[in-house]
Amino acid sequence: MANEIIMPKAGMDMEEGTIVKWLVSEGDKVDTGDPILEILTDKVNMEVEAETPGTILKIVAKEGDVLPVFTVIGYIGKEGEQPPEGVAPEAPAKEEKPAEEAKAAPVKEEPSKQAQKQEDEYDVVVLGAGPGGYVAAIRAAQLGAKTAIVEAQYFGGTCLNVGCIPTKTLVKNAEILHQIEHAGSKGIIVGKPEIDMKKVKQNKDSVVKKLTGGIGALLKSNGITIIDGVGSAGNDDTVKIVEGKDKGKTVKYDKLIIATGSLPLVPPIPGLDLPGIMTSTEILDLEEIPKELVVIGGGVIGCEFATIYNSFGTKVTIVEMMPKLIPNMDAEVSAELEKQLKKAGIKVMTDSKVEKVETAPEGFSVTVSGKDETSIKAEKVLVSIGRKANMKGLEDLDIKKDRTIAVDDYLRTSKENVYAVGDITGKIQLAHWASAQGMKAAENAMGASKKMDCRFVPSCIYTIPEIGSVGLTEEEARQKYDVAIGRFPMMVSGKAIAMGETEGFVKIITDKKYGEILGVHIVGPNATELVAEVTAVMKLEGTIEELGDIIHPHPTISESIMEAAHAVHGECIHLPKK
Repeated sequence: MANEIIMPKAGMDMEEGTIVKWLVSEGDKVDTGDPILEILTDKVNMEVEAETPGTILKIVAKEGDVLPVFTVIGYIGKEGEQPPEGVAPEAPAKEEKPAEEAKAAPVKEEPSKQAQKQEDEYDVVVLGAGPGGYVAAIRAAQLGAKTAIVEAQYFGGTCLNVGCIPTKTLVKNAEILHQIEHAGSKGIIVGKPEIDMKKVKQNKDSVVKKLTGGIGALLKSNGITIIDGVGSAGNDDTVKIVEGKDKGKTVKYDKLIIATGSLPLVPPIPGLDLPGIMTSTEILDLEEIPKELVVIGGGVIGCEFATIYNSFGTKVTIVEMMPKLIPNMDAEVSAELEKQLKKAGIKVMTDSKVEKVETAPEGFSVTVSGKDETSIKAEKVLVSIGRKANMKGLEDLDIKKDRTIAVDDYLRTSKENVYAVGDITGKIQLAHWASAQGMKAAENAMGASKKMDCRFVPSCIYTIPEIGSVGLTEEEARQKYDVAIGRFPMMVSGKAIAMGETEGFVKIITDKKYGEILGVHIVGPNATELVAEVTAVMKLEGTIEELGDIIHPHPTISESIMEAAHAVHGECIHLPKK
């Protein structure tokens, strides 16, 4: 008798799941434990495995279907066995909201209004499916908008495909190698690890594929029309697809949200157009570890890749034109980062400028001027001086723009029904900022009037140790306030000592008069997670006294935040009295 394949209940609260992709076809033979499909729940994207060996007899649910748990989606059994007769399951109808709830959400469009629109007419069209664009599209659909999203390359944009996610996958490898290197001090003797870069790349690609598939399923589950191609926005409230699978298609919009993102910026330095010169996109596809790597630019991207390849055994040199690494960072944090990179064996050259890059035997020769005029031999060169707004498809749109698109506090451009979010606005080039903008832009496009608040946007740097920052630097704060500063070093933290990760500190900058928290800068283990706590306190207008009064669990790295809060007034328990 054929066995049913069902939509699993992957958690106590799970009520339905989305079929992202079938990994098998009818007639395929599988063993117990073989992955047969990917599903998306409200929490995770996961693979479903075969519970019994046999042949896939019938698949009765399509990719993109949203189905209740325990719904039969296919059959597995002996080859030639006939599955039960039946039809594909139907997605459950959406429950109507009570009238009171509808009144509480005035920005949501009535279905009757949607029905009046022609097939190629939309309430909201979104250009770009990066972290700003796909979030904006989903939020608009949640509010009742008939929504379309135009994407030329891949869901998730730079962040998910060639930015945050793949680099953090590589950073995890660097962390593992770092732990192995220091395992001897903890009494664990480990042999020298070997790195298979092809498998490293395969793992990175697998992570990216899983997440991009999840975004596609999210868009489909929200009823969003996906248009494949490059969109060119016109002044007649239309978007024409000029490249890609849907080339020639034209859609009309009531509101347009631009989320076309950014591209790597390559400066006009002689030699940077040579074959083999890499940006942050190309370096992610390396399948061999270079002997030497010169990183042009000591910003976030450059320092992260320097950390990664240094841990892989590459001889890394960072060349930064400014006096310090990551120039917009708090000076004390920048100095600590430079110290730790040098300690790890990375050569750091600040106040230095790359004059030219030339081909040389087994790679390149990089000529540098500044404090140390020299020529550096490198098998590979990475250009990471920043990113520029992607204006492709916006050339004919009559809005205020230069190198970026100007928006007001409500994310409106100079054209009333056109909004812009993310890197294209040039304000803060962070994925979580783009997503927050996407939410607000969609809500405002649907009738709300919500301002963006950029005072409390955390930034994270995934070096070793990690860095998490939010708010003003000490230099910025001193220009406006009479400040009091509290510091707590990781070398005094019980958890950090137990971990063997005692580099770094927590630094809190406050206004002496009112105890307002102006900025927090964390260097150390889990810094990119810890910064969320202080961001929440600052957003809720908590004072330094209130932050210090929060009981933190022991032993944790988070205690360092409480200790630094006490240190602002010289009341830190675990530091000697000055």
